[in-house]
Amino acid sequence: MAKKSRTKARDHAAPVDGEVGPRQPCPCGSGKRYKACHGAAGGAAPAFVSRPFEGMPGECDVIALRELVPAATVPLDVKGTDREVRLCTLLPMAAPAMVRDSGAIWLGLQVAHQYGDPARDLGAVLEKALATEEPGIIGLTEAPGEGPRLQDLINDTELDITVHDGFGYWIDDVEDQDASTQAALEQANGAANPTTRLAGVEAAYWTNVGPKEHLRWVMPHPEDELLNALARLHAAGKDSIAEGSRFVGMFRAHGLLAPVWDLPVGTGAEVLEEPAQRFAAELEKALADTSDLTPEQRSARAGLANRQVTIR
Repeated sequence: MAKKSRTKARDHAAPVDGEVGPRQPCPCGSGKRYKACHGAAGGAAPAFVSRPFEGMPGECDVIALRELVPAATVPLDVKGTDREVRLCTLLPMAAPAMVRDSGAIWLGLQVAHQYGDPARDLGAVLEKALATEEPGIIGLTEAPGEGPRLQDLINDTELDITVHDGFGYWIDDVEDQDASTQAALEQANGAANPTTRLAGVEAAYWTNVGPKEHLRWVMPHPEDELLNALARLHAAGKDSIAEGSRFVGMFRAHGLLAPVWDLPVGTGAEVLEEPAQRFAAELEKALADTSDLTPEQRSARAGLANRQVTIR
């Protein structure tokens, strides 16, 4: 009995130096305990990278494209090659990458390899695609190991993001489009919610999901600092993004938070531009305020912390 008690005590021991306790939820968002996921004995699961896209141009937008936006493309300026490389939210058959007949490379963001570091996975897929000009699908069949991440392979230039109404970009280089191709495209388009990227702020996307409209905004700030700032704004009644909007919570994805607002049906994206810029200015002021939170602000912060959903 004593031995069992000591083992149980070790399982529940408080983690130190940023470690995760074995019975705590795995930080990857799987819903499993850490010891049954990325903390598995024998290294059964790969090391988890909490902020894989850190240092990449447009990190917040890349996270939005991977997790929130149905259809978008971004040309990438890849070091050491003049081949066309296009980063896409989603490719046909959810392919990790495709080498097209022209030799162009299409790289898919919305692919879960489960190797612990999606930026490293994307880097490995891109390297494989760059090594061939033969048309076809490129993917990973095993963990990529050590090597550059996607942000290490591209030049540090501003991302030119195009949000599409559907997946027509899948066939924009195909001259002969047969009936099966068109049918697959129509089916995919039917699942794509209308989405618009706001022009005046970074990584904020309006979307219409049918019965509701949302604004989802990936923000670059450290989580604790952002929660404090949002709590200050909430307590001051300044967290509305437009008339009739309601701040409903946050997604946590790849180490960053994405606040979400519910919007009245019919709001649309255009009317959000000026309020979003105004909110961004208020948020910067709140981030600069390092004073202790008031009791009302602490209460608001606790409520915000309870309204987070982790996207793996």
